[in-house]
Amino acid sequence: MSAAERRESVVRAAVAEFAWGGFHGTSTEAIARRVGVSQPYLFRLFPTKHALFEAAAERSFRRMAEAFAHAAEGLSGAEALTAMADARARLLHDPDIPLMQLQAIAAAASMDRPAFTERVRRDWLDLWDLVRARTGATPEELTAFFACGVLTDTRVALGVAPP
Repeated sequence: MSAAERRESVVRAAVAEFAWGGFHGTSTEAIARRVGVSQPYLFRLFPTKHALFEAAAERSFRRMAEAFAHAAEGLSGAEALTAMADARARLLHDPDIPLMQLQAIAAAASMDRPAFTERVRRDWLDLWDLVRARTGATPEELTAFFACGVLTDTRVALGVAPP
């Protein structure tokens, strides 16, 4: 496996671990074990736990943006918005991506790391802009779209079955 492939596998494992454990509740040892590498090797790929968390957060936002863009391909308006909502729902079959976003948002709000907070803010606003650009949705429709997403993520995180 090349270094780039190993790095990608570490980021995937980090998303899975951080999604459920958060920054403080996840050990780099657990991530390394999941990938089958040593902690020293993990730290050669990512110099700090926070650098790995940032990579996992960025991947979660990028993955959701890709899902939205792919779903809305060739569509516009309400059809595009519905397709994006369906794509988001499909992501919940493996909820690591949306839950990682919740963890990133919580960390951005609670950590004293202005550059990280700005990055998460920018990634979130990029999702908002993507949905707006592809659908032409009003601010109210966008708010409802994202509010439903966060509510669903919260239900999944808390183990609450949908009604």
